[in-house]
Amino acid sequence: MKQALVTGGTRGIGAGVARSLAEAGWSVIAASASQSELDAFVLQDGIKVQTLDVTDQVSVDTVFSDLTRLDALVNCAGILMREEEYNIDVFAKVLDVNLTGTMRCCLAAHPLLTETAGAIVNTASMLSTFGGPLVPAYSASKGGVAQLTKALAGRWAEHGVRVNAIAPGWIETEMTQGLREDPARTAGIMARTPMKRWGKPEEVGALVQWLLSENAGFVTGSIYPVDGGYLAM
Repeated sequence: MKQALVTGGTRGIGAGVARSLAEAGWSVIAASASQSELDAFVLQDGIKVQTLDVTDQVSVDTVFSDLTRLDALVNCAGILMREEEYNIDVFAKVLDVNLTGTMRCCLAAHPLLTETAGAIVNTASMLSTFGGPLVPAYSASKGGVAQLTKALAGRWAEHGVRVNAIAPGWIETEMTQGLREDPARTAGIMARTPMKRWGKPEEVGALVQWLLSENAGFVTGSIYPVDGGYLAM
C-alpha cells in the first residue's frame, strides 16, 4: 500500500486531502503541530495522526527518519495572520511555516521519495499570482512556494521525483470562515467567481489524488488552480 504524509493534515484543505487519499486506498499520515487539532481530528480507516512542527528541524528530521517508506508528500501546513503580517516578526513567522517549512519537509522526504519514484504536492495559492494587501507575508510565501515547486521539479526530475503544486482559491475552511460569514465580502468574492460558490476541501483533495497518481506521470513543475475560475476573471 502506498503511503503519503500530509502536513497540516488535520484541518481545512489538509484534512480534505488526507481523507480523499485514504478513500482512494492510500495509507495516510495526517501531521500537525497542534495537539488540539490532533485530538479533535476524527480518524477514519487508512489515516493515522502524527505530531510534526514544520518550523522545527529536529521535529522534521525525527518524523521522516522514522519512516521506512514514503510515496508522497503533500505540504498543506500554513498560516495567515492578515494585517499583523506588517509586523516583521509576524512576517518572518508566516514565511517560516509556509515557505521554509515546505522546503524543510521536501528535503527530508527526498531520499525516501527517490526510492519509490514518489511525488510531492505543495500548496501555493491564487495569491501566488496576485498580491494580497492585507497579507503581505502570506502572499510572499505562496509566491515563493510556486517558484520553489518549479525549482525542485527541475532538480529532482532526474531522481524520478515529481513536484507540483495546487493553488486553491476560496475554499470552505476554518481560514475562510470569517469571510463566509460576512455578506459583503462573500458577495464580492462570488461576483468574481464564475462558478458562484465556495470550493470544498475534498475537491482540492481530488486534484491532489490525481497529481500523485500514475495518470499524472508526465506532469511536474506545474501549478494547478482550484478556484472555480476566480483567476480567469
